[in-house]
Amino acid sequence: MSGPACVIRSDQAGICLFVRLTPKASRNAIGDVVANANGQMQLRVSVTAVPENGKANQVLIKLLAKAAKCPKSSVRIASGQTDRNKTLLIDGNPEELMAQISQLSGRTDT
Repeated sequence: MSGPACVIRSDQAGICLFVRLTPKASRNAIGDVVANANGQMQLRVSVTAVPENGKANQVLIKLLAKAAKCPKSSVRIASGQTDRNKTLLIDGNPEELMAQISQLSGRTDT
């Protein structure tokens, strides 16, 4: 998977994951893949935390780390700290991470 329309992009040390975060949701959940206004595919994630003082970002990192079966320290927000649209970097084996995240998002084209 490569190109601007993908939700996941392989990196030398791991993967880049494009996320659309919804704070103050009724539950923490990883949803489906949606396209933003620019056509960029993003993984929809909902968290119950409020978007104040980075609380929603912390819950997002915890949720994705648990889902990808990797430590929280290997997940970091590369861009979009204060935006709903975020780019996350997840360190680890790119092939394994892409398979795990693709499985979560329902995508099979890894």
